[in-house]
Amino acid sequence: MADSTPNPVSGIDSYAPAEIARRVENAGVAKAALPLLSTFVLALLAGAFIAFGAMLFTLVMTGSGLGLGPGRLLGGVAFSLGLILVVVAGAELFTGNNLIVMAWADRKISTGALIKNWVVVFIGNVIGSLAMAVLMVLSGSLDIGGGAIAKTAVGIAEAKVALPPLQAFVRGLLCNALVCLAVWLCFAAHSVSGKILAIVFPISAFVALGFEHSIANAYLIPVGWLIGANIDMAGVAANMIPVTAGNIVGGSVFVALVYWLIYLRKK
Repeated sequence: MADSTPNPVSGIDSYAPAEIARRVENAGVAKAALPLLSTFVLALLAGAFIAFGAMLFTLVMTGSGLGLGPGRLLGGVAFSLGLILVVVAGAELFTGNNLIVMAWADRKISTGALIKNWVVVFIGNVIGSLAMAVLMVLSGSLDIGGGAIAKTAVGIAEAKVALPPLQAFVRGLLCNALVCLAVWLCFAAHSVSGKILAIVFPISAFVALGFEHSIANAYLIPVGWLIGANIDMAGVAANMIPVTAGNIVGGSVFVALVYWLIYLRKK
């Protein structure tokens, strides 16, 4: 009788969840072992890539006559560009790197290596995003439509800093649960098209639902401030701190540790 078990190397069937867990863990070990300079430069790229997605999101949300739900869904599809670039082109993104916790929980990397990766990648991501905010303002592209895009950017930035801390934290948590699930699904795919398809739906969902992504906010808030949004540093901190904390919990606990518990924990 022929074996009907799907062949994970056939290029047709996706990897099974248990195999995805092993692949994610191995990737976490490799990420933690990357040289510091390589990690930092890849983090700069990831910040820039997420900013590209945020730029396109801002444009799509400007003057949309599709209605609330369809308009936000289209904006989410546009924002998916950021993670597609990160995954396919290759870069180090802080929120996705929360999955490294699987390797840490299995004691394949140290706590110090985990924290070092997160700190270096977060700083690189933020610098990359800030640089893109400056370049976007200098490009004049925000003036398209008689300044309509700039008005949208200001509105987005001001709405983010006005979020109460608890809402910002919970939105960050829910956001990174979906981001890490998108990355998780990418490890099931064998092709570029499969990875893109795996990314679009979770990322579109988090954007459409108004969840908060720390690295995206490192572009969206500064670009609004640069063109006149009513924002101060206290407001920036009041958003970035709870959102980043929520991102860590959502990705590390609700995805990484849950799947480690299911598939990798030693019985």
